[in-house]
Amino acid sequence: MAVTTRPSLVRDPRGTRSTIALKLLMATSGVLFIAFVLGHMYGNLKAFGGEEKFNDYAEHLREIGEPLLPYGGLLWIIRVGLIAALVVHVASAVALARRAGRARTTKYVARKYTKSAISSRTMRWGGATLLVFLIWHLLNFTIVKVDVSNGDTGVKNPYELMVANFEVWWLTIIYLVAMVALGLHLHHGTWSSLQTLGLTNSVAARTRAKLAGWVVAVVVAGGFSLVPVSVLLGIIEK
Repeated sequence: MAVTTRPSLVRDPRGTRSTIALKLLMATSGVLFIAFVLGHMYGNLKAFGGEEKFNDYAEHLREIGEPLLPYGGLLWIIRVGLIAALVVHVASAVALARRAGRARTTKYVARKYTKSAISSRTMRWGGATLLVFLIWHLLNFTIVKVDVSNGDTGVKNPYELMVANFEVWWLTIIYLVAMVALGLHLHHGTWSSLQTLGLTNSVAARTRAKLAGWVVAVVVAGGFSLVPVSVLLGIIEK
C-alpha cells in the first residue's frame, strides 16, 4: 500500500531558510533607511534657522572627512551605500512577493481586511510610489537641481532651490502625498523589521514595536512636511 504525503505538510528547508534570509535583508536595509531619513529630516529642519545656517549645513556635509576624503567624498560613500541598500530592499521585496503569490494556490473570492492596518495593505503600492518619488526628488534637488518655478537647472544655492520649489503649490502637494506614503511605509516597515529581528516575542514587545512604528512614522513624515508647508505659508521665505 502506497503512503501519500499531504502537500500542505511538505516543507522545503532551503526555501524556508532563503525566505528568512530575504526578510532579514529587508529588515536590515529598512533600518538603514530609517536612520538615513531621520538624519535627512534633521538637516531639512535647518531651514527654520534661515538661509545662512541651511547652506552652511549643506556645505558642511560635503566637507566632512577632509583631507582624508576628497570634497564630498563621505556623501558619495553614503549615496553608494544607500543605492546598494535600495537594490537589496526592492529585490528582496519582489522575491518575497513572488513567493507569496506562488504559495497562494487558491484565489480569494472576497478579501477581508478587518484585522490588517492600512499601512500593511499599502506596502507594495506605497513602496513603488516612494521609489518613483525618490527618483524625481534626486533629480529635483541633487542631480539636475531643477528650479520648477522658472525652469532653471544647476542652481547652486540649496536654500533658494528648496524655497523656490516649495513655493509651487502643486509640487508641495505631491511632496506631502509622498510623505503620507512614507509614513505608512515606515509604520508597517518598523513593525515588520522588529518582528523579523526577533524583537516581538511577547505581548509587551509587540506593543512597543507597534508604538515604535507610529512614532517613527509621525516624526519622520511630520518633520519632512513641516518645511514645504512652512514655505507655502510664507513662514520660510527667501
